[in-house]
Amino acid sequence: MDGSAGDFTMNVTLGVLAGIIAAMPNSSPAPASARLPRRGLERLDLLLLSVEALDLNGGEAMVWMSEQMGFAQLFPNRVELWKRRCHNPLRRVTRRGDLQPAETDALIKILCALADRLYPMVRGLLSTAENPDILAQRWDLFQNRLAGLVQERMNPRRVGVQKLLDPAQGAQQRRLLIQSLALAAGAGGFDRLRASLLDPAS
Repeated sequence: MDGSAGDFTMNVTLGVLAGIIAAMPNSSPAPASARLPRRGLERLDLLLLSVEALDLNGGEAMVWMSEQMGFAQLFPNRVELWKRRCHNPLRRVTRRGDLQPAETDALIKILCALADRLYPMVRGLLSTAENPDILAQRWDLFQNRLAGLVQERMNPRRVGVQKLLDPAQGAQQRRLLIQSLALAAGAGGFDRLRASLLDPAS
């Protein structure tokens, strides 16, 4: 693989994450908001899965970020964090019931902080000025990792999972996931992403 494409793979460091947290004006849960619809829960979990596909340490970073952002009461350990993500109906193991707005808001805040850290990689995937060969290698790397995670954790009998894994049908959806991570990064990312997840048509 080309060196530039190899440099595309980055690991989240605790020091950088600490800097992100320190720069955040308020890490406490947002005021109560509407519950995410089924579609929103699916997309939220797939976006978190995309973070794991972009960063080999993404799963560990989510747990650490949750602790540092003060969400220990909502997610006291990695198992509880995993249980909340399993409300995604596309999962192999699905939990019933609704997530509380405070729980989904916390997950969105964690996602936004990680999207901010990974923004150079996200921007690289969406760049139209990049060398086509390098860009293709970057997308192949992301798509292969995402496909592996989806096959491992999602129910292969679900049509949504089958479409996501299909090289042709899933291409647009995978691009939309990356675009959503770009939407989540930066100032106002939380509000933008939450509004998008609340929209049943999105």
